[in-house]
Amino acid sequence: MIYVAIDGDDVGRKLASSYLANRVENLKATKDLIDLKTRQISELLLSLGYDVLFCAADGVTGALKEDQIDTLSLYQKVALIGGDDISFSIGVGNSLRESYVALLYAKSTGKARVCNFSSIGKDV
Repeated sequence: MIYVAIDGDDVGRKLASSYLANRVENLKATKDLIDLKTRQISELLLSLGYDVLFCAADGVTGALKEDQIDTLSLYQKVALIGGDDISFSIGVGNSLRESYVALLYAKSTGKARVCNFSSIGKDV
């Protein structure tokens, strides 16, 4: 089983900006955008055979009954969904924990990328 954890990059900053600038319409537009993008990512995962385990806020988590996946292809499809509006980071692993750790690694090493748990700490 392969797990993927997908999370929007810098969404908290976008929301904080709306709050601090007291821009209600900006906050609503950001919420609508995030809802749309995560729903589209969820639909993508379903179309690829994943079970969607979580889809809320700016994150989506899925599981696939496979031994391996084409992580680059998955990232490219998610990046297309995000477009110029929002970037996403992806963590991939053989368990929920591994996918989450890989996601944290992806976010802490540059964001807008995919990281496989098995390659953490290795020069690829």
